[in-house]
Amino acid sequence: MNTIYNLLETILPFSWIEYNFMKNALLAVVIITPLFGILGTMIVNNRMAFFSDALGHSALTGIALGAIMGIADTNFSMTAYAIIFAVLLNYIKNKKTLSTDTLISVFSSFSMALGLVILSRGGNFSKYSSLLLGDILSINPMEIRLLCIILIVTLIYWFVGFNKLHSVAINTSLAKSKKININLVEASFCILIAVIVMLSIKWVGILIINALLTLPAAAGRNIASNMREYHLFSLLISVFSGITGLILSFYLGTATGPTVVIIAALIFFITLIIGTVKSK
Repeated sequence: MNTIYNLLETILPFSWIEYNFMKNALLAVVIITPLFGILGTMIVNNRMAFFSDALGHSALTGIALGAIMGIADTNFSMTAYAIIFAVLLNYIKNKKTLSTDTLISVFSSFSMALGLVILSRGGNFSKYSSLLLGDILSINPMEIRLLCIILIVTLIYWFVGFNKLHSVAINTSLAKSKKININLVEASFCILIAVIVMLSIKWVGILIINALLTLPAAAGRNIASNMREYHLFSLLISVFSGITGLILSFYLGTATGPTVVIIAALIFFITLIIGTVKSK
């Protein structure tokens, strides 16, 4: 890591890069934002924004259940619960008993309320409140290595499964005609989202992780004319928002996550105007 730190100081001769916590945060942003940019395109295409938001809220329940069972590693309990939550929700959604948005709302509300009730017993919720906004400045080198592994796994999954995911997103009947196992594709994608959301939430924050997943992709779709441009714009907007938000938050003394979201939202509105003008 020292070699990377020295390289960053050489490439970026700015005062903020002199601090190790800023170097760690920058490396984390450079890893997390492409990850969110890639996933966000399919989340937006599949109209799963509400689903990823519900997953974020389920983190509190995962922590609460872990605390009850005496599990010290909150990442493990959060991820395990989120995977079960995602698979169960996807299974019930495919039964078509209720509209998708209603079903997700019920699951999300119940899960978050359950977590809050358990964690607030005895007035202990304050020690978990940092999860609401996240703190990317607290990330350490070991956690950065974990993010690198997640990014590699996601890229492999993307190259192997993108065509199937895209087919399912466009037309399920077409996907079935190509002998694609729709349930398996959807379940695997839900699990991937669950794992990434849970392992990123400590640094990104429960309240804003969904915005970081959807805003860059939505902005990219406003101005893209094909799928290649869509992915490229989403990735570039995500990285730009992350780095710019990190630097601004350092100088302004604001929380990093919300600052990044504001940058991404501004870009979304700009691209919305550009896209509207182009379509006329």
